[in-house]
Amino acid sequence: MSHAWRALRHSNFKLFFFGQSISVIGTWMTRLATSWLVYRMTHSALLLGVVSFAGQIVAFALGPIAGVWVERLNRRTMLVWTQALAAVQSLALAALTLAHVINLWEIIALTVMQGLINAFDMPGRQSFLVQMVEDRNDLSNAIAINSSMANGARLIGPAIAGVLIAAVGEGWCFLIDGFSYFAVIASLLMMRIKPMDIRHSASSMFEQMREGWDYVWTFRPIRTILTLFALTSLMGYPYMVLLPVFAGQMLHGGATTLGWLTAASGIGAFASALSLAVRKSVVGLTRMLQVAAAVLGGALIFFGLSHTLWLSLVLMIFAGFGLIQGASVSNTIIQSLVTEDKRARVMSYYTMAFFGASPFGSLLAGLLAHRIGAPLTVVITGASCVAGSLWFTFEMPKIKKVMRPIYEEMGFLPARDREIAVIADVEEPVV
Repeated sequence: MSHAWRALRHSNFKLFFFGQSISVIGTWMTRLATSWLVYRMTHSALLLGVVSFAGQIVAFALGPIAGVWVERLNRRTMLVWTQALAAVQSLALAALTLAHVINLWEIIALTVMQGLINAFDMPGRQSFLVQMVEDRNDLSNAIAINSSMANGARLIGPAIAGVLIAAVGEGWCFLIDGFSYFAVIASLLMMRIKPMDIRHSASSMFEQMREGWDYVWTFRPIRTILTLFALTSLMGYPYMVLLPVFAGQMLHGGATTLGWLTAASGIGAFASALSLAVRKSVVGLTRMLQVAAAVLGGALIFFGLSHTLWLSLVLMIFAGFGLIQGASVSNTIIQSLVTEDKRARVMSYYTMAFFGASPFGSLLAGLLAHRIGAPLTVVITGASCVAGSLWFTFEMPKIKKVMRPIYEEMGFLPARDREIAVIADVEEPVV
């Protein structure tokens, strides 16, 4: 277990971990409170999807541009600004809600603002990990710990939010979230970061965007992994948008029930993150992508058919595990393969795969739930994730063939495997 936390030996990452832990709890409180506020005001599955779409489509549209800008800027300074703006957004949401004057259009506008912030914050934060964790061998562990922290907050935040909403309303969740961002800002300012050599390319922004796209599209492992991740984000993630409908209509509960469902998903997500933290190598993670998509899909199919709270909670644990396992493993493999000069641009496409597919999935889920009901919608999206797992099964041998020599060169493969590879090469008959 001590090996599982080795990235915390780096003082900069330790500061980030504790600051971000506080902030992400507030973020999950806001996510649940926003969903419940929209549902309480409208009682519409379609509008839940519209609000989610509005926030995430901005991050999708700006993804390639944001990736180029992140590579041109000081990443710590940029992250301080994104966190400060996120605090302003949450505090504005709190003020309007506590004053009882908020309406749907104001929620959508502030959600769009958060999407704009996320477009720069996510690729910046992912690529900043390299500066916080100087030893490349600890990078995969840092990603796993970061995921553990985010999903531990996913377990705690919604549970707190459910109780707060029932007791004093949604506005207090937004207020706590707004102040939580100051913990991240403080941690960023306390870091001692070696300045990176920011090279101002002579190429235009469009040329750099095209170079990043060509790299992603022609490098088969990254292309295949991002395709599966985009599919699971499109069809798997939107169940979160429909949880208020399941809590209110299928399980006959309220905000507390919604909090339990979200927290159950967080338990699975946290278990997923811990399972990755204890790993000593990135080798073998590609099979986990196949398993994650299948687990997520199967859990969603049975969740859509469930009318019992305890069974729905168990299925949410498996859904949370599958969703975050896929996202974290995709992140880890891509970070281990990508070259440093293209890291921010490639991670912007990772952001697009999530924030691009999710809004369309949320909108699609809202439309389908409005027409055929939430249960059947979730069954259909779950079946799509299972189909994605089957497709990836046939792609795995092809991407492993490309990844193997890269991992051998980096020293990720055990020595025995490298020796076998060398022996096989020597013993091959010369024609």
